Parts: sequence; structure tokens; C-alpha cells
Amino acid sequence: MASHRYLQRDQPPGVPPLELTGERTLPDVPEENYWFRRHLAVYEWIAARVAGRRVVDLACGEGYGSAVLARGGARSVVGVDANPEAHEHARLKYSRPPTLSFERAMIELWDGEVDAAVFLQTIEHVQDPDAVMERLRELVGRDGVAFVSTPNVLTLAPAGAEKSGNPWHVKEYRAEEYRALCERHFGRVELYGLFHARKLRVHQWAIERARWDDVHAALRLTTPFYAWFNPAISVRDFALRAGGTRSLDRALDFVAVLRR
Repeated sequence: MASHRYLQRDQPPGVPPLELTGERTLPDVPEENYWFRRHLAVYEWIAARVAGRRVVDLACGEGYGSAVLARGGARSVVGVDANPEAHEHARLKYSRPPTLSFERAMIELWDGEVDAAVFLQTIEHVQDPDAVMERLRELVGRDGVAFVSTPNVLTLAPAGAEKSGNPWHVKEYRAEEYRALCERHFGRVELYGLFHARKLRVHQWAIERARWDDVHAALRLTTPFYAWFNPAISVRDFALRAGGTRSLDRALDFVAVLRR
């Protein structure tokens, strides 16, 4: 969701707010809450699986996900981002726990001793995804694990389109394309889909089956309904499920768990 002037609200003293541009999601922007919770749900799912590991969170953006991973019991977490404003913001805002740090670097150039790599909602931004996947394989080593997510083009783009209108995206994937990319570089690939749950699942059904968009517009309820609905979305309104290619066609995002 992009706007020329959506800024983060209520940041800690001395932490400059970031502006929402559409390149990365942000917490503390009410209009962005759906996308923030959608991404946060995946970070929390991963945090439960990296306890005790040395983790790098590549393209960490604002830094909230790195903080979630660190609070989840990782041995150490390094958040890496090349953007100077995002890096400075993350460094100032997320100074705890002591196992968390931030470094400014290009993802292709960063090097460190880790056994888990997290790379979420970014592979669709890169010109050479195979080179990035190979770099992730090198970073995590023989006994490590990489978590890589990307949106599903079938639910992100208009029907029949090869790509959404997001100007930051280079390539958006179908499930079979994404699995093929992963399997070119990793011997063990587990692919999960992120789906709507709870009230978001009901809302999706209402739009697809009950023409809810027409109803709220006709009743002039659009603004008050979404002013209530959007801030109420939480991570519990999303669910991750494993599945084959066909069952993932309706997923919002794909989350790959990769091992050598």
C-alpha cells in the first residue's frame, strides 16, 4: 500500500518515523495494518523454529521482524539492510535484547557466521534470484536452514496478469515456479502457504460469494466499516499450511523452508 505521505506514528523519542512508500511494510501505520500483520504472522512462525540458532534477517527493513526473531529465543540475530534510513531507524528503535544487532550492507555482500537465514518478501525484488538463493545456501552451511517467502502472483495480480502493479517487483511467482527456483539450490524444500483465517476468511468469502463490496458501497458503510475492520486485524487472522502445488494456488504468500 503506497502513499505520498503516510508516516509511522508514535515512535520512541529520538527515532525518526519512516514513510510508507510501498517498497517495504511498516508497523505503526494504521492504514498498513493488514500487510504488517500478514508479514508479522510469518516472522512469529519462524521465530518458534530458530530458537538457539544464529540468525541473519536479510533485507530486514524497519527491523520489527528481526526483533521478533530475537525475542523468540534465537542465540543471536543480525538484521541487515542496505537502506540508510531503514538501518538507522532499526538501530535506534530496536536496541533490545542484547542478542540483536543491525548492519548496513547489500544482501549479496554480507558475510557472517550463521546457521539460519531469513529472507522475506524480497526475492521478488531482485534481478538475479538464482544468485541470491545460492548465496543463502552458502551462508547457512551444511546443517543450517533458510526461510524465504514471496507473494503468490495468482492472488496478488489481476486475473490472467503475469505481474501486479507493484513497481518494486521484478518477478512474481506461481507455486510451481517458486518450488522450482528453490529446488535448483536446495536438496530439501518444504513449501507452505499463508492463508486468511478467522475474520479475514469470512471477509474473503463475503467478497467472493456474497458481493460484500457492492453491499457496503450501496449502504454507504465502506468508510466506517473499514475504519473498524482494518485496525482489528491480527496475526491470528492468518494461518500457514503445508501443501502441494495445487493446494497452494489460493495462498497469499509462499514460505519456503530450505535445507541442503
